[in-house]
Amino acid sequence: MKGADTVGRDSRGYDAGKKINGRKRFIITDTLGLLVTVTVLAASWQDRDGAKSALLGAYMLTPIRHVFADQGFTGRLIDWTRDTLRTTLQIVRKPADQRGFAVHPRRWVVERTLAWLTACRRLARDYERHPSISAALIRWAAIAGMTRRITRSRPARRQARRTFTWS
Repeated sequence: MKGADTVGRDSRGYDAGKKINGRKRFIITDTLGLLVTVTVLAASWQDRDGAKSALLGAYMLTPIRHVFADQGFTGRLIDWTRDTLRTTLQIVRKPADQRGFAVHPRRWVVERTLAWLTACRRLARDYERHPSISAALIRWAAIAGMTRRITRSRPARRQARRTFTWS
């Protein structure tokens, strides 16, 4: 995510692949899309290294022992997760014959959660000086979303379109 001018130079980085100057968010969710752990690092960190800290946080806090990830997390991370954390890291690959966009099983859950989080206006861009405060705001937005879903007694409905007539 892009960092504002208030983000300190010591906690921001540049990701040449995505051409972003700021920070990266690494989240782990359950199968419903509810946030389990979050790690915020400089964008210059490799995805596999950032995933290690997020997976370690999930290992310490929860009994999760099977994790789905996309193709960016292949390689030695799978062996490290198996040997060190005694956790299965399953890579969800796209089909070889796929052209264009398609929803992948299990991967869309995290993407949907990230979309829910960025709906919180404060999280659309990183304004925080310290990564720990940024991670706390992500947790806060996730808690707000969970409480909204819990307190809603019936399925959400779209508001009726308002039409105005001038007389």
